Amino acid sequence: MTATLTPPAATRPPGGDSRRRARRPLGKNPLGLLFSAPYLVFVIAVFAYPLVYSVWISFHDFFFAAPGAQVERPFVGLQNYVTAFTDPAVIRSFGNVGIFLLINVPLTVVLSLVLATALNKVTRFTAFLRVSFYVPYLTASVAVVAVWLFLFNGNGLVNQVLGPLAPSPSWLVSEQWAMPTIALFVTWKQLGFYILLYLAALQAVPKELYESASTDGAGAIRSFFSVTVPGVRPATVLVLLVSTVTGANLFTEPYLLTGGGGPNGASASPVLLMYQDGLQQGHPDTAAAIGVVLVIVVLIIALLQNRFAGGQD
Repeated sequence: MTATLTPPAATRPPGGDSRRRARRPLGKNPLGLLFSAPYLVFVIAVFAYPLVYSVWISFHDFFFAAPGAQVERPFVGLQNYVTAFTDPAVIRSFGNVGIFLLINVPLTVVLSLVLATALNKVTRFTAFLRVSFYVPYLTASVAVVAVWLFLFNGNGLVNQVLGPLAPSPSWLVSEQWAMPTIALFVTWKQLGFYILLYLAALQAVPKELYESASTDGAGAIRSFFSVTVPGVRPATVLVLLVSTVTGANLFTEPYLLTGGGGPNGASASPVLLMYQDGLQQGHPDTAAAIGVVLVIVVLIIALLQNRFAGGQD
């Protein structure tokens, strides 16, 4: 019976482990790092660097200058933040986007899940129905906005149907209804994208669970809440996060539907104010301060959503 003897530590070649680590400076799978390098460069160039640079701008007296011009941009601390958030319009814009998210995010989650569940059970005209829901998401906002302006103006089709129940002033020129109308528009336009996310998630829910629920006497509604909703929980977390981040970056819709945040700033968003303050009025430092605070607020909301919606699973 032969025993395998392990050489004592003293007889092992010195620095063997370190030499092995030195031979693999890029890890165990350098090919994977090579394939991911282009996307990493893209993220750094398009997202990380602008974010870091925006934070730097927000703490300095920054202004646009001619290319190549050497100008001083002194450190001003929190002065840009104080200037931005002592402006009532900035505070109101955060409240406006809060109203938008309170309407848009729940509607997006509920409608997209219900419609995806219904489409998943359809056996005829499946491709046509799915494409029909997805077309508004692919259509340019400028083209779709024209339709909504026709529907929701003072003499539009919606007011004609409602008759005396129609609001006065009309939807998009009313301080009370402008932002809810924009939230409905964005929900309708982006619904097709979230429906596809849920359709993909529904394919992973085992059909045996529905059969077991049916055997136990559960109807369609009970199966929906007992099987479908828990089965697509990861997709729900994703829909919550994406719709929140997208909604917090609201810009095109109020810019086109209400002429730049009207009436009286009732539909202005923080990103719209960043555009107006930074590019139109030439104050990129205060615009950067608004953007940094917006990023922090969105991160906090996203972390709370991920925590309480079960994303940690």
